[in-house]
Amino acid sequence: MNERMTFKDSPKGLLDGMLVTEMFIKKSGFDLRLAELIKYRVSQINGCLYCLVLHHKDSVSLGETEVRLHSLAAWKEAQYFNDKEKAALLYAEVLTNSSQEDVSDEVFENLTHHFTKSEIAVLTIVVTQINVWNRINKAFRRSPEVSLSPSLV
Repeated sequence: MNERMTFKDSPKGLLDGMLVTEMFIKKSGFDLRLAELIKYRVSQINGCLYCLVLHHKDSVSLGETEVRLHSLAAWKEAQYFNDKEKAALLYAEVLTNSSQEDVSDEVFENLTHHFTKSEIAVLTIVVTQINVWNRINKAFRRSPEVSLSPSLV
């Protein structure tokens, strides 16, 4: 599949806000390993190959294991994820599929057992931000080879 567009084809400044948001997430104090796990799961749901390749690499670089990454599609059954991660993953899935259902009080309440309101706000931005990146990369048909090192191809 050929790329339709690159970011070089976009107007200058188009992605500036998104890049500022990415920097905010990195500096927020939110668990970056968990953020990458969420980005990887949302990218699985959305079928964004570019983001799957990128966030696999980023997750591994933050110490994530291959077993957990390979088990992520079945996280509800996997023993590898703790309650905090499961609460975040469920929230990410519901928010990603929000056209089909609202975030229930039960799902949100479960988050409050593991995260502060500030952390929930950042988690919400992590989920919504990766959904936007997924859709841009799918629309542009960005090639994952751009983010692959030769040893991974």
